[in-house]
Amino acid sequence: MTISPKKLFLIDGLGALMSAFLLGVVLVHFESIIGMSPQVLYGLSGIACIFALYSWTCYFRTPDNWQPYLKGIALANFLYCCLTGALVVYCYEVLSSWGVTYFVLEMIVVLILVRFELKNASRK
Repeated sequence: MTISPKKLFLIDGLGALMSAFLLGVVLVHFESIIGMSPQVLYGLSGIACIFALYSWTCYFRTPDNWQPYLKGIALANFLYCCLTGALVVYCYEVLSSWGVTYFVLEMIVVLILVRFELKNASRK
């Protein structure tokens, strides 16, 4: 299944904004339930905000040569998943099962998006 690059940039931007909101607003208030420190949550939220800005810039400008931009956000999303996974491993002892579940589900969703982005970026 192929999705237009414009729609992928929009989906990516909306997903990044949702992640930023959940991490930087919602989960911070539930630190005692999740187990991840607010500093880490704010850092991940900031990264998600940068990704949202990038994706929306690409959405509104949609360059003719959009493939490198889509590959760029796919790589950034993949690296974000690696960072999140590393933080889960590093903080595993203080994370609750709710925290681990949230971060694993977020990584799964982002990796599915990465797959769509790379598949669409490789088409001509």
